[in-house]
Amino acid sequence: MINRRRFLAGAAAAGLAALPGCRRLTHLGIPLTVLRPGMEAGHALRAGAPLPTPQREIRTGVAILGSGIAGLTAAWRLAKAGHDDFLLLTGPEPFGNAAGGRFDSPSGSSLAFPRGAHYLPLPSLESTPVRELLHELGVIEAEPFSPRPRFSETALVHAPDERLFFDGAWRDGLLPTAHVGADEAAQHRRFLARVDSLAHTRGSDGRRAFCVPLAQSSADPAFRRLDGVSFRAWLAAEGYSSPSLHTYLDYVCRDEYGATPDQVSAWAGLHYFASRGGQAANAADGSLLTWPDGLAFLARGLEARVPAGRQLAGHALDVREDAQGVSILCASPEGPVRIRARRAICAMPLHVAARVVSNLRDYGFDPAAHLPPQAPWLVANFLLDGFPPEPADAPLAWDNVLAGSRGLGWVVATHQLIRAARPAHTVFTAYRALADQTPQQARAWLATAPAADLLDLAAEELRQHYGPLELWRRTRAVEITLRGHGMAIPICGSLANPGLAALREADGRLLFAHSDLSGYSVFEEAAWWGDRAGRKALGS
Repeated sequence: MINRRRFLAGAAAAGLAALPGCRRLTHLGIPLTVLRPGMEAGHALRAGAPLPTPQREIRTGVAILGSGIAGLTAAWRLAKAGHDDFLLLTGPEPFGNAAGGRFDSPSGSSLAFPRGAHYLPLPSLESTPVRELLHELGVIEAEPFSPRPRFSETALVHAPDERLFFDGAWRDGLLPTAHVGADEAAQHRRFLARVDSLAHTRGSDGRRAFCVPLAQSSADPAFRRLDGVSFRAWLAAEGYSSPSLHTYLDYVCRDEYGATPDQVSAWAGLHYFASRGGQAANAADGSLLTWPDGLAFLARGLEARVPAGRQLAGHALDVREDAQGVSILCASPEGPVRIRARRAICAMPLHVAARVVSNLRDYGFDPAAHLPPQAPWLVANFLLDGFPPEPADAPLAWDNVLAGSRGLGWVVATHQLIRAARPAHTVFTAYRALADQTPQQARAWLATAPAADLLDLAAEELRQHYGPLELWRRTRAVEITLRGHGMAIPICGSLANPGLAALREADGRLLFAHSDLSGYSVFEEAAWWGDRAGRKALGS
């Protein structure tokens, strides 16, 4: 999570300086890099900056606008089908929320870390694009479309996987059932039994009540009515009053959705638990997949399958349909360029598309009424000399959470490295959803906060747990990534949002692909919509 002291190797620092929205600073003698990906470009769009005159023109069959997971998946699908007449515009931040970075450590090793999402649950049977990709990348080693594929041992999170600091000590797992009173423990068991039952329940249409991807979930009104009440209200109505259960569910909602149980719908709150149906031949149900740089591993795998000549650095400024297809004005490192495409896949976040796509309302999407609220996030990576001391009976886990904290704990980027001994240096990644403010308030603060304040917030949990002296003496460098629109929040009414439904069904010159279409932001949803848009573009 956090730390400070002297120097990050020059090559890595030089590379960071080239990133959009990057500021290199020194604070309290510690090299500190603050990344604000997409902020400059986004604020220019919001301000209505004059559009430049294009200096050249490119013609292509399909233009894919954005290289997050949805855009990359669409490009992968086209390339895999042998379709060569497309162009992937990478956007202001290649890979989006799946981006990763590297520190060059003083010991000479290069340590990868996530700048966004860091794990993937075992994919459900319905997540066929994800299973197909994982098989191509060697993450699934055998029987990719069977109920229980075999996964690579290097990708499965190994023990100890997660721990919770509760009542003055570290506990295994994140729900402290064995360390609370009998009444609270009974509520824990009742809740877990309830969500297990829902995980095996199907609606009147034969579909699972809760499924990933969301599009495969049952439309049975008996379940969809849960979209109309908050998760907190549902818990109260069902008699769940246990403080430790509420603390746990608050953590889950902030971690998955960037918001609290008061803000997300009961359907979304239950979906987190009841939709995770992935299984493995060589791992327990509910296991997770991860890599040192998180989902950047998967993004790189997708990118490597898209020919370099089919990729263009830059981002869209204006998208409009014309008699020939779709005209896209883009900013690029070589100057403004116009792309003319027969069809285009808008793989940008919807809050960006609302500024860029001139006729978005013609598709049935009114940004004022249909745009999902977006949760702001802060992701901080700390390069440490060695590891802080831990109790002998509670070793450092991959995921480390403090019960009742405003933060979301820290993930150890080096956890999966197979070594005979611990590395000389490690990276702790601290996550924080700014859910204690409105999204607008949090974004305003992130845009103007001094580096010292950002670092103070990022370091709060590590400083609290390990003590400032221990942490600061170990810290060699810190990188903070600010995501003002980190993820869509599935508030009450998300499932019934007619604007999202309209974009999901669009099948004209302009197609849409982004996790925002599901009303919440996870890899599987982005891949699903990217794959679907790619298939539409192919006519399949």
